[in-house]
Amino acid sequence: MSDLVRAVLAACDATPEAPALTARRSWSYGELGRRIRAIAAGLRDAGFAPGDRVLFSVRPGADAVALALGIVGAGGTVVFADPGAGEALFRTRAQLAAPRWVAAESLLYLASSGPLRPLARRRGLELAPYASLVPDARHLRAGPWLPGVPAGALALDRLSAGSADGILEGGPDDEALVVFTSGTTDAPKAVVHTRGSLGAGLADFAAGVGIRAGLRVLTDQLMVGIPALIGGAHWTMPAPGLDPGARPEAYLAHLGSAELLFASPATLDAILTALDARPELTPRLETIVLGGAPVLPPLLRRAVERMPEARIRAVYGMTEILPAAIADGAEKLAYAGDGDAVGRLVPSVSARIDDGELVLSGPGLARGYLAELPAHPLAELRTGDLASLHGDLLVLRGRAKDMFIRGTQNVYPGLYEPLIAALPGVADAAMAGVPDAIGDDRIVVAVVPAAAPPPEATAAHPLVAEVRRRLPGLVDAGVLPDVVVAVPELPRAGRSRKLDRPALAALLAPFAGEGS
Repeated sequence: MSDLVRAVLAACDATPEAPALTARRSWSYGELGRRIRAIAAGLRDAGFAPGDRVLFSVRPGADAVALALGIVGAGGTVVFADPGAGEALFRTRAQLAAPRWVAAESLLYLASSGPLRPLARRRGLELAPYASLVPDARHLRAGPWLPGVPAGALALDRLSAGSADGILEGGPDDEALVVFTSGTTDAPKAVVHTRGSLGAGLADFAAGVGIRAGLRVLTDQLMVGIPALIGGAHWTMPAPGLDPGARPEAYLAHLGSAELLFASPATLDAILTALDARPELTPRLETIVLGGAPVLPPLLRRAVERMPEARIRAVYGMTEILPAAIADGAEKLAYAGDGDAVGRLVPSVSARIDDGELVLSGPGLARGYLAELPAHPLAELRTGDLASLHGDLLVLRGRAKDMFIRGTQNVYPGLYEPLIAALPGVADAAMAGVPDAIGDDRIVVAVVPAAAPPPEATAAHPLVAEVRRRLPGLVDAGVLPDVVVAVPELPRAGRSRKLDRPALAALLAPFAGEGS
């Protein structure tokens, strides 16, 4: 598969009457295909040129899916932009991406304009003014006209109302997607994918998790839903904002008709907790796919106990190359060696170990980082993960140079920090080992609250108790923290703004003596 848009459209043409996407209402494959083609044609008629980038802030839904595919089909690039990143960082990211177009929801234009900006700020959102963020940009709006929408903004509904086919042939090396992963206002980091790299990765994902025609897939993730569409499955999106932790019964209602569920470990934890209280609502899932954070045995055992007939697939990868490996849940639980068995390498990925570090390459690898292109494209990815290969089985052993000791157990914080950071209400997280009086390390976890961060480090923040409550079912008992501390931000150093672990340990040392 070299062109993901053509692959989606081939599925639309093969089964036009079959259900393709349900988000508020259901779209057939024929309807979805016509909408994608019409959006591409409407964009080109409006002056959209191959190579144009679109700063994209449209919530997951049918509009977002059709618009994103229409943009790529017209020869453009989708630049995913998180409006919650803060105004300064958002401006810097927009400047680096240099988009000619901005696509946003009407409500976002409204909330980021004039009198409503202070209200958004009081609610913890530092929104950049979308209408004026990118000088001379053309604007696309999803939703009805509202105050704050720039004059002349193209309405998505009108853009997609035609019947022409505006899809360009394109090629596997054409830029298709820019995703910001980290960085600061001084050095934002953005991964650039092509049609070919996305096509290879999505094909591996579909094959590895068992996508098939007619399969009912529940997810709000485009990188899962797109391969579902390519495989002819029926993709259902939960309603925006529907959280199994906050509204468990409403979310469980969605599960009743699903056959494949994609979830983060934190989401599955919330679902399993809700099912403990309402076991009669346990769904008859065929497959559970987990990704976005490490998947550890305690959570797998809970899932198997609750839904023993469901297959479990755990996906390991990163923004630069996704997926890299996919694990079968039963095989992962049966692994008795050291480290985390993250699965078998997918067909398109090659791996080698260089001085203990995992290095990946293959057709699914991103072109590179936006700030370094075109001079320095990626030929391979040094992951920073310590690993070993046993045939095609990949075992992670932590992050390079990051390790401390509790008793006889080596603790690699990089295996657990992404999982903690993915918990609801947590904006960032890190783990430190603070030596005690006998030279052992006490494990202290620092979390940055997404809302109402404290002015200084404290163990009394409400998020602390919630994190402590959630962790026992997610991580191994041997690495449960002795103390959890809320901090205003994590200490970072250098131009790359990497986590400063010695400074973190010093910050958390006064709390290490507190009870667990």
